[in-house]
Amino acid sequence: MKNKINQLLEEVKNITASNLDDLEALRIKYLSKKGQISELFNDFRNVANEEKREVGQLLNELKNAAQDKLNDLKESFINSGESDQKNDLTRSSDPIKLGTRHPLSLVKHEIIEIFSRIGFTIAEGPEIEDDWHVFGALNFPPEHPARDMQDTFFIEQNPDVLLRTHTSSVQSRIMAHKKPPIRMLFPGRVYRNEAISYRAHCFFHQVEGLYIDKNVSFADLKQALMYFAKEMFGENTEIRLRPSYFPFTEPSAEMDISCNICGGKGCPFCKHTGWVEILGCGMVDPNVLENCGIDSKVYSGYAFGMGVERITNLKFQVKDLRLFSENDVRFLQQFESAH
Repeated sequence: MKNKINQLLEEVKNITASNLDDLEALRIKYLSKKGQISELFNDFRNVANEEKREVGQLLNELKNAAQDKLNDLKESFINSGESDQKNDLTRSSDPIKLGTRHPLSLVKHEIIEIFSRIGFTIAEGPEIEDDWHVFGALNFPPEHPARDMQDTFFIEQNPDVLLRTHTSSVQSRIMAHKKPPIRMLFPGRVYRNEAISYRAHCFFHQVEGLYIDKNVSFADLKQALMYFAKEMFGENTEIRLRPSYFPFTEPSAEMDISCNICGGKGCPFCKHTGWVEILGCGMVDPNVLENCGIDSKVYSGYAFGMGVERITNLKFQVKDLRLFSENDVRFLQQFESAH
């Protein structure tokens, strides 16, 4: 696979285009969902564990090289007058102040990139869901008190239809239709019926992860989360796992990291404890595996989930969650240097 990546990297460095149509054809060839680079990422799951780090770095180098090359070609067309923007009569005559990539997008993509280095791929699912995929398949019986843990938006005309409260619903869909091994991330927006304030909102964003295979242990979960914490917050970051409860994992835990502001010494941000909670995790409950058609006597797995807003607050110290959804260009401009 490394030879194929290197050959494609050399090919990408030498590509040329004579117009914007050629450029779009090249983008589709290399970077679309069915493009050559995407196919290599799909094949990454078959790479031997001892080679995953090296191959993952090569894949990211190839993808970045392709994006940079296509961007350079596009910019050259724009500068030469090839762009159609010069004929856009609807454009304002006044200069338009631009923001930048949203901080939640920056952090979400960083989370995805970190886990992609150890073999995780991405899956997405619908935001309007049914009761089975959000609750039933995940070990929430109809009268289970754990359903009260989350305030759900139900559709009045059909109480079986709701806005998903977590991206775990995508996990249940994947487990029902894909045979192990499964090593995937599930990013997306979720909804809960909560009062909007500086610390809560009726919608927010999650990234959840799932790994199912033979002989998966809690030690595997801890190793993956330790790797993530050090890559996201710095090499000196420490973690601790505290026992907790989630209906779909057993045993369950909540993970804290050493406060990245005071270095674990104690400060107002970490409430002088030296620790900050960032995610929940645990071993997938055998009932969940069986509900989704996976033999729990053969396979085991772990799952974890984190709020993107929570991680963003830790990295950028945003005190008010409402700022994330107000689309204020002045707020977004503060994150130009984070690219």
